Amino acid sequence: MSRRKTERLLNLVVCLLATRRFLTAEQIRRAVPGYPDSDEAFKRMFERDKEELRELGVPLEVGSDQQGGGGEEIGYRIPPQAYELPDIHLTPDEAAVLGLAARVWQRASMADAASGALLKLRAAGVETDGSTGLGIEPRVDTGDPAFPALWEAVRDGRPVAFDYQGIGRTSVARRHLEPWGVVSRRGRWYVVGHDRDREETRVFRLSRITGEVAADGPAGSVTVPPGVDVRSIAFTWGDPVAEPRPATVRLRTGAAQGPRQWAKNVHPVGKGWDEAVLTFRDVDRFAPYLARFADDIVVVDPPDLREAVIQQLKAVLAGSDQ
Repeated sequence: MSRRKTERLLNLVVCLLATRRFLTAEQIRRAVPGYPDSDEAFKRMFERDKEELRELGVPLEVGSDQQGGGGEEIGYRIPPQAYELPDIHLTPDEAAVLGLAARVWQRASMADAASGALLKLRAAGVETDGSTGLGIEPRVDTGDPAFPALWEAVRDGRPVAFDYQGIGRTSVARRHLEPWGVVSRRGRWYVVGHDRDREETRVFRLSRITGEVAADGPAGSVTVPPGVDVRSIAFTWGDPVAEPRPATVRLRTGAAQGPRQWAKNVHPVGKGWDEAVLTFRDVDRFAPYLARFADDIVVVDPPDLREAVIQQLKAVLAGSDQ
């Protein structure tokens, strides 16, 4: 099934589930994106869509809200009680997988179209049930701006280009990738694929991608090689277990007792401040820890850690203003 058809059918289900009364074909035509302007073309497509929903097991109900008098216009709806699943009992592992799937779908492009369809229905005076729509509306929220573009590139088989800041690097490098998959490990997201610059398999952490992800070739030009296990590649990649790195920090005298317990080469550098060396592996994990001592620690080096701590503090400040 094509993406366009999938989106149209999903939006149709959203509309028919959200309404408490029967929707006429014309109301559906105005509310659901993707239907043609031509009357004949719409009629043929709508008939196919109804059959498609029935084949998928969707309980499509046909009727009218008018009571007698003749001339009633036929309408359609999906009774929520007939559509809902029975109670499902999941094992802890199954529940965890479903929880991850829910997170992955929190920013999908179909959500906007579905919300727009409901808005059109309300504007036309059709009462809708907002809670029903939210129950089936897919979303994706990973915290990484690069995720939507990379997910779409994987889905469409399209090569991409982006700027990437590797571990220990103070500058970014342009990378060209044939993406095979986007996976999550320990709360972080990675894209796996063929690196055209290195001519080998590579894994890139999404949080290290800066700027926008750009298309770098036509859709359908990327094919995942047979036998490739994207998750296995991401889970065994060396990035999550980086080599230890030194960080030079300044500690306020008499404060920041936690970091002082494992600091090395501690010596005074001025009134009220000591300088020390801390060892870390992961900038994304270490920066939030240091930010907890915002009043008592200043990162001197390396630059990427200093910048990560600054961004962490800015995010906390922005959140406190809301």
